[in-house]
Amino acid sequence: MKLTKKNILAILKEREGSTHFASLLREFGGRHVKGELKRILEDMADAGEVTRLRGNSYALPGAAQGLRGKLSAHRDGYGFVTPEGGGEDIFIPARHMHGAMHGDTVEVQSGQSRMGSGKQEGRIVAVVERASSRIVGRYEETRRGAIVIPEDQRLNLVVAIPPKGRGRTEDGQQVVAELTAYPIGGRPAEGRITEVLGWPGDPEVEVQSVIRRFDLPHIFGPDVLAEAEGVPAVVSREDLKGRVDLRKMPTVTIDGETAKDFDDAVSMRCEGNNYRLWVSIADVSAYVTPGSALDQEAYLRGTSVYFPDRCIPMLPEKLSNGICSLNPHVDRLTMTAEMLFDPKGKMLESSFYPSVINSTARLTYTIVKQIIVDDDREAADKHRPVAPMLLEMKELALCLQAMRKQRGSIDFDLPEPEIIIGLTGLTEGIIRAERNLAHQLIEEFMLAANEAVARFITAREISFLYRVHENPDPAKLRDFQEFIYGFGYEFKLVEERVNPAELQRLLGEAEGRPEERMLNYALLRCMKQARYAAENLGHFGLASACYCHFTSPIRRYPDLVVHRILRAALALEEKQGDKRRQKQLDIATERLSEIAEHTSKRERVAMEAERDVVEMKKLQYMQQHVGDDFDGYISGVAAFGFFVELEELFVEGLVHVSTLGDDLYTYAEKQHSLIGRRSRRVFRIGDRARVKVAAVTPATRRIEFTLVEHTASEPPVNAATIVMPGEEYPRIPVKGKGLAGIKRRTTGTDKVGPDKGDRNGGGRKRR
Repeated sequence: MKLTKKNILAILKEREGSTHFASLLREFGGRHVKGELKRILEDMADAGEVTRLRGNSYALPGAAQGLRGKLSAHRDGYGFVTPEGGGEDIFIPARHMHGAMHGDTVEVQSGQSRMGSGKQEGRIVAVVERASSRIVGRYEETRRGAIVIPEDQRLNLVVAIPPKGRGRTEDGQQVVAELTAYPIGGRPAEGRITEVLGWPGDPEVEVQSVIRRFDLPHIFGPDVLAEAEGVPAVVSREDLKGRVDLRKMPTVTIDGETAKDFDDAVSMRCEGNNYRLWVSIADVSAYVTPGSALDQEAYLRGTSVYFPDRCIPMLPEKLSNGICSLNPHVDRLTMTAEMLFDPKGKMLESSFYPSVINSTARLTYTIVKQIIVDDDREAADKHRPVAPMLLEMKELALCLQAMRKQRGSIDFDLPEPEIIIGLTGLTEGIIRAERNLAHQLIEEFMLAANEAVARFITAREISFLYRVHENPDPAKLRDFQEFIYGFGYEFKLVEERVNPAELQRLLGEAEGRPEERMLNYALLRCMKQARYAAENLGHFGLASACYCHFTSPIRRYPDLVVHRILRAALALEEKQGDKRRQKQLDIATERLSEIAEHTSKRERVAMEAERDVVEMKKLQYMQQHVGDDFDGYISGVAAFGFFVELEELFVEGLVHVSTLGDDLYTYAEKQHSLIGRRSRRVFRIGDRARVKVAAVTPATRRIEFTLVEHTASEPPVNAATIVMPGEEYPRIPVKGKGLAGIKRRTTGTDKVGPDKGDRNGGGRKRR
């Protein structure tokens, strides 16, 4: 048989399972083709056409019986694969990455780590699907030829650009390169320049680079814009049919100073000792119909994306800032959740209906705070028609907040940065984003409306799109339980699960203590990320059995879907058995699992892009402060050093272990600590530290600190220093587990836990 790729594939297909190299060699004539067969098989394996197996065997990718999952690569060359069916991540050493790139869907052969840690370690045997077809990076001309160095260092490659693919690109420019060949068998990736973005350092170029790198749709097509132009600019008399008229009711919007799209408006009145609350949400579903160009574009985007200096909207401005925005003193179509609460914040009744409102006032968080917190008489007089209502809203918000905390809803008290951008687009300052009672008031009302809608639809056994947040990973909870025991804290685990009230109690006990911030961050690392689902799995972080997103249809596609389902359900309930209305409900509930998966992915992409721009702006600012000293606290610990977050600027940088010249340090993962072998000095999450800015490297997204002063937090109250046989570093005994092991893996965890709020000004708080 002739030695060709086609014939090799035919043999592997015929034999199904795996085939040993010696068996293939016999098929093609024996030893005289050994070298050629080996070379072809290696090329095919690197290209993902066949799978290498242990014992010098080969198989088709689907027959390898390996795990399939998504690869998260590290800039140092190694990576982790998250299995599609769930389970523990598989560590992939750099030597076994075999040309796979960050984000690729890969097939993995796994086994136990050779280092005896008990962790799974594997090798990539096939690339199932490539995540990237284009690269954003810096174009450089070298003696060996032109290359593009990706901005995302996790890609861990260099793209060669042949002469025909360079165009008029100049050395040092920021570009987009389309990949024409992936890295295979030691050969580099190749590509061609498709877009020149400009010069690094230009704020606009940097933002455009992020938009391209995360593949964010940012330009509306002509068909979408044409459809938007056809939407009426004012509410007509015809539009009011079948709607409850709330225009004479005092209704206000409360948003940030720079907000332009107003999703929600609120109104309230006291009825004896009870509170009746109206939450009216922009009725985007009245203008964006299923299957339309506007709908398809909104689905593609999934969410609006918020950068410090701009917003990439889900809907064109004609809708998002126009007819769908609840601007003051104009009629607007809405969907209203009307709810009655008792004096303790318990919901007594709720109803939902299409409505029309005319907002009395566009208020800001600052104005509302002046009235309900600062007791500013001048502000109250200026807004006399609504000031008494705001004070009553304050009472209800505090009741709702207390009830939510009582049931176990978890609130992480972690500050967020606000980036101050100058006229040139450069970062002029970083301040703590304010979150006061005015913000909390709106958050509580939105949470209540979201929960009420979810309960209403669920009670009718209608297919629905939920916002879910699952119980934390049991292994992470056990590690966290061991860690906090050393500080005198405990919580109950029952059948590998924890009641959120237990964690809320824990955070309450730590409030005001030196380890408070440390415990908040450590617990946040245990949390899973909230997502959308077609099945009701509950919302752990909110301690809610039934929850959805209803309150932001201008900027979140799932909210638009929820509106459609709610409207169709209300219409069908009004006239049971109506075939036309039943069909509308059927259309509204189509493809919910697919929508949930897609919009969850789009939300994660948006969050990563937002975080990336914020980090980039922080780097810009810190370049002006090289050599300056700052106070901060240790926010993360790894084998190679510890991260310090600056107290006033919310900027994080690394103190590398090599700069700690007083001792050799060992990483204790479960204790989130570095421990000196000789001195037994401990650097732990939550410790205060004063650092000097040693270097800022925008190209690698790194800020390097050197330690000036370290103030250790109080030693664990349940700890004892024990020297293990053959070891020179202490370990901390933990309750129920004997001695806490020290693990090899050093992967970090994004600070992305349960959603932090339903309102944002900046788009990053997502309940």
